[in-house]
Amino acid sequence: MSGDILIVIPARYASQRYPGKPLAELKGASGEAKTLIERSWEAAKRVGSASRVVVASDSDEILDAARSFGAEAIYTSSDCRNGTERCAELLSSLDEEPEIVVNLQGDAPLIPDWFVEDLIAAMRADPSIDVATPVVRCGRTLYEKLVADEKREIVGGTFAAVSSAGDAHYFSKRIIPHFDLGKIGDGPLPVLLHIGLYAYRPAALRRYVAGEPTLLEQLEGLEQLRFLDLGARIRVVEVKSPEWEIWELNNPSDIPHIEASLQVMGID
Repeated sequence: MSGDILIVIPARYASQRYPGKPLAELKGASGEAKTLIERSWEAAKRVGSASRVVVASDSDEILDAARSFGAEAIYTSSDCRNGTERCAELLSSLDEEPEIVVNLQGDAPLIPDWFVEDLIAAMRADPSIDVATPVVRCGRTLYEKLVADEKREIVGGTFAAVSSAGDAHYFSKRIIPHFDLGKIGDGPLPVLLHIGLYAYRPAALRRYVAGEPTLLEQLEGLEQLRFLDLGARIRVVEVKSPEWEIWELNNPSDIPHIEASLQVMGID
């Protein structure tokens, strides 16, 4: 599989905030209802560079549902603490190793195909990159909302601080970097909103699971911080924002927002 791109959709049934959410139904533009896991699989299948798409789960119910609509589905252990660990475990089930593994999380069916393609292009352009992940630049209206939310102790996203070379310095659920808005003028804001999508070298995944969760990873609740603690290079790729809002399904109240975006996308 040298040169191949494997997209993994990690999905677990026992979500603390929303148990069983991969099987939650979402209506498309025509009113047809499909489960979240099927819509995530369809998003992965729209990526032209993908050689293979696999649903990885510890739930027989999710695996059976995935197979019912034609997806390849492979069991991974309930011991996996996050999607990255699930992607790493899946490698041991493969006969041959892919060039790049993409983690398209099973609660994000609105990810545009070009987000994934841009990560793949970045990885192929620089073989020294261990991981690649996308960000979108935060506009002023959204920034003001996020600042107001933060003052009320509401977490509104994950943010990336990036070097001049384009590599990650840090990720946080607090807005970073700190800056004086008055000194920015009319220029673009230095606030990069992280999208939970990853491309990895297989060697980086093996190194990740060889280490234990780190202090910063546990404090922030961000799995990618383990890579930084291990000295991995994470290339942060700024991508073009789509015309629709990218919502993840974390709570039942998110369903109308996702369905509205499916309408904008014209996806049945």
